[in-house]
Amino acid sequence: MKKLFATLTVLSMLFIGNMAIMAQQEEAANEEMTEQVMEEAPAAEMAPVADNAEEGGMVALHKTLKTKFIEGGAGFMAATLLCLVFGLALCIERIIYLSLSKTNTKALLKNVEEALQKGGVQAAMDVCRNTRGPVASIFYQGLSRYDEGVDVVEKTVASYGGVQMGLLERNLSWISLFISIAPSLGFLGTIIGMIEAFDKIQQVGDISATVVAGGIKVALLTTLLGLIIAIVLQIFYNYILSLIESLVNEMEDSSISLLDLVVRYNEQNAK
Repeated sequence: MKKLFATLTVLSMLFIGNMAIMAQQEEAANEEMTEQVMEEAPAAEMAPVADNAEEGGMVALHKTLKTKFIEGGAGFMAATLLCLVFGLALCIERIIYLSLSKTNTKALLKNVEEALQKGGVQAAMDVCRNTRGPVASIFYQGLSRYDEGVDVVEKTVASYGGVQMGLLERNLSWISLFISIAPSLGFLGTIIGMIEAFDKIQQVGDISATVVAGGIKVALLTTLLGLIIAIVLQIFYNYILSLIESLVNEMEDSSISLLDLVVRYNEQNAK
């Protein structure tokens, strides 16, 4: 999982870095082209440009996103987009880990009970050792303390259940951090965009839509990206919480069933 996360991180950083460089180059080229057209073309020849802009409304989705990425500021938008990349990488890692942690608890309990009846505690421990998931790990730790008494088994199951819960919730704090950072970066972009707008007003000495449009567009685009990223990560975060809750319920229910098995086995041996 760590190798997968590191690979995704490196690839994402390379991709976003290249996108930012390309966006900056294209932004500079567009500015030069716009200045050249404004200087050379008369007002009458600008009418076909509007028609071409309307036809350009059917361009591919990736081109539209690239354009908005440039308009929002390639460097700042890339920093916000990194929150999505890192957040999704952590979410995917958690979903894979939690999916692999699921166990058929009914079948496991049945196999443990049969192993106790046929081969004793050691056979039951072998069943748990060969079964994947936190429930089997809890069973193994509890059965390993059988010789110390049922009370010790119960305390061991409870203590190791807390350890497994901590493993299930690992990296959730980082996902929550990216959910908080993404809109914060968006709001920071809003402040920067508004500052740029007021700087242009101060330089020009006049308040007009054309003067402040660029700064306001930057403010809105960065805020939009930050909110979209936060919403996407929040959906994944809640889904992960639901998986953890389901696994915790299985762990608690199966732990009670294991203690019942141990008590019955202990009573049988006492007779």
